[in-house]
Amino acid sequence: MNRKRTIVILLSLVLLLNGALAQAPTAKTEWQDQKYSMFIHWGAIYSTLGGVWEGKPVTRGYSEQIQSHAGIYSDVYAAVAKRFNPANWNADSIVLLAKAAGMKSVVMTSKHHDGFCMFHSAYTDYNVVDATPFKRDVLKELSEACRRHGLKFGMYFSLIDWHFPQAYPISSSNSDPITPEHHEFNKKQVTELMTNYGPVSEIWFDMGSLTEQQSRDLADIVHRLQPGCMVSGRLGNDAGDFCVMGDNQYPDYKIASPWQTPASVYDETWGYRSWQKHGPVADKAHEKLIGLIKVVSRGGNYLLNIGPRGDGSVVDFERDVLLANGQWLQQNGEAIYGTTANPFDTTFSWGEVTARPGKLYLHLLSKPGNNRIILPGLTSTVSKAAVLGGSKAIKIKTSKQGNNTIVQLPVDFNPADKEIPVVALSFNQGVQITPLHLIRNAAVLNRFNAVPLYSFSGSDYESYYRSQVGNSWTFTAAGSADLQLRYSEEEKGKTIRLSLNGQSHEIALNNGKVSTLDNHPESLAWGPMYSSGPYWSGIDGAHGDLHNIDPSRPWPDAGGSTWTRHDDWKNDALIPLSDDRTSALYILQEITAPAAGDYLVGFTSGDGIAVFLNGEEQIVHNNPERGETQREVLLLPLKAGKNQLVVKYYNRFAKAPVVGINRNIPQVMYTQPLSVNLPAQPVKAELREARPVSPHRNLRMPNLAVLIDSK
Repeated sequence: MNRKRTIVILLSLVLLLNGALAQAPTAKTEWQDQKYSMFIHWGAIYSTLGGVWEGKPVTRGYSEQIQSHAGIYSDVYAAVAKRFNPANWNADSIVLLAKAAGMKSVVMTSKHHDGFCMFHSAYTDYNVVDATPFKRDVLKELSEACRRHGLKFGMYFSLIDWHFPQAYPISSSNSDPITPEHHEFNKKQVTELMTNYGPVSEIWFDMGSLTEQQSRDLADIVHRLQPGCMVSGRLGNDAGDFCVMGDNQYPDYKIASPWQTPASVYDETWGYRSWQKHGPVADKAHEKLIGLIKVVSRGGNYLLNIGPRGDGSVVDFERDVLLANGQWLQQNGEAIYGTTANPFDTTFSWGEVTARPGKLYLHLLSKPGNNRIILPGLTSTVSKAAVLGGSKAIKIKTSKQGNNTIVQLPVDFNPADKEIPVVALSFNQGVQITPLHLIRNAAVLNRFNAVPLYSFSGSDYESYYRSQVGNSWTFTAAGSADLQLRYSEEEKGKTIRLSLNGQSHEIALNNGKVSTLDNHPESLAWGPMYSSGPYWSGIDGAHGDLHNIDPSRPWPDAGGSTWTRHDDWKNDALIPLSDDRTSALYILQEITAPAAGDYLVGFTSGDGIAVFLNGEEQIVHNNPERGETQREVLLLPLKAGKNQLVVKYYNRFAKAPVVGINRNIPQVMYTQPLSVNLPAQPVKAELREARPVSPHRNLRMPNLAVLIDSK
């Protein structure tokens, strides 16, 4: 074979491989448009047991994890599969229930932590066909039923496996390492699932603590075999296509990447629990409908779970909850499906907002005061206002008041208890909103005046946190203004994408002019270091109030301990900490400044860090290189007099973590001109990393600013 032909073949293989691993361009949009899906936790063994072992309810933990919580021997547990013969299982009835409930896809457990496969696997006989008298592949039946009735099909896959001999033993957290043998087994089973069950909309990986390569291996298999399939973020290491909130968690902020909240009809369990208490259907339906509306109004998808009985039937209470909300969606579905998140940069006490081109939908979760709704910054003229699906027309008045629009509901507008009406506002000229956070005559855009762009990031379930993937601003400035970028050594060498009214500019931070900060680091007085903890913890958040700490008083509350002083801990030196896993230690240090000014301070940390100055969060992020030491520089705006610096050091993986607060940092910044003309005012600006490893990975450019010189 000649050399030229060899090169052509190799290039073809590279292009083929890249194309195979690439996700279909429409996958994200199609998945986001689903909005509402059915989750099914159904297992041959745990659903048969129904939360009961040896005649007694197992009250600890979720019922689908009864093997662990009841301490059942593996052979005794496996023998229960011989009782699984679900006479009432009907895949079509399940899918038709989802359809009647207004759900657009069905996601079922192919395998949960117990390792029992609800599909016919060639790599273990611990599956529904080979180990039960039922001998039918229920996952395949559900996949085919979804196709028959026009719903998308997805599957859950546990990354841990309590039955696989070479897997990590059962732990209390389920965030366990995956052995090489277990990883190969997972790869084979995921290949089966992506090959034998038709089109798959999403695969919902769960638990385990994979290496970055293991996460990437599984994501690549999925994208190669099913380019239209979305991968859940619980695969870990930011390898997912969408991020997943904690169980039954509803964020109070908007997220700038595809995301989902998994919720169960009962917060206490996902799998069937025969002794589960039920309240009124109307109360539960109302609770879950509010959950759906909150998630969609923040731009997410809602995955609501049911746990069928071991005989395959759906619990009547769960069915009725779903159908009740299905009736609401028949009337109000246009306010949910295909909509986008609340376009206002504020939330409302009366409810939530969704949008589509030319329309706003006001979901009234409670009655507005005086039946009056103020929509701040809405400058478009309302052409029509109506309550969706009402049996009679309701006269709604709209008017302008300054920069706001007023929606006045009739005096006799009194929705019934647990009724959630939706007011639809139509606009002939589109929806124009002036943000509340408009920066007029902007001189600088930085982290302090930005609207953060959030996602959800982490190495595994124990280390997930709310990551900041970018910043956005809406501002006005003279069209002839000169723009410059200012950054520190922390950002130097990185490449950013700066979007101005949708037009993107890719900029390498490498041509900056060096300038020295106008400060006097030698004049700062650094006090002794104090510590509090360690505490069981995640990366973000704080255990108590970090404003005006008195180290001689108990913290984080009256039941806590006073802060411990460490005279042997010094700045500019590494401080060894204990190896407590999934824990955080707080270090407090006072800095006295003779005058206000900006100072660069260095930090050494391990698996995660959060920095607070005078009680206000400055940065928070993890370390993708698990167990390794990371260093960074942060520009701190010190006020004149005493400042309290608190650093939360998080440890998840390191065996010998070391930390530090470093004063001897060159007080140097870089200024780089931008050859960009400002577009029409106001300007919507968005800043992200140009080519991030993952859309969920933290930006980590805290000192980057855009300087605007209006002449």
